[in-house]
Amino acid sequence: MVWSTLMAYLPRFYSIFKGSPKTSSEKARRDSACAVVAEEAVEVAAMEPAEPLNELVSAEGRNRKAVLCQRCGSRVLQPGTALFSRRQLFLPSMRKKPALADGSNPDGELLQEHWLVDDMFIFENVGFTKDVGNIKFLVCADCEIGPIGWHCLDDKNSFYVALERVSHE
Repeated sequence: MVWSTLMAYLPRFYSIFKGSPKTSSEKARRDSACAVVAEEAVEVAAMEPAEPLNELVSAEGRNRKAVLCQRCGSRVLQPGTALFSRRQLFLPSMRKKPALADGSNPDGELLQEHWLVDDMFIFENVGFTKDVGNIKFLVCADCEIGPIGWHCLDDKNSFYVALERVSHE
């Protein structure tokens, strides 16, 4: 399975958060695999989605359109089922297994615009990777492309789908 290689991302993911903390609260934040603020220079992906936000987000902050897999077109979320959220989350690059076989450090992106879902049963079609530390990445259940999103095991009610990793209909 393509996503078994995500275990290769774990050292890269944790390397973002290493360093010597100054306070106990800072240490607790860095020790959590769910920390979202990167401390090394990670290039922030382009902030403009394919469509303007006012076409995607309703006045209530929910998705106006269905959320689809970019590759196969499978429906991930129905309209009106997710809230728009701005939160910096690191997601590994969407690569194929052969691209990772050369042993190089996998790259990723610090993405900021997401659909926030509070219940995993709201998804129409999504798969979850095995645990990578304290994280499960979300993938398309049909074609297994991804990661399209992120879920921290410490927060049972927060599932993030990156706007840049999906399309809308």
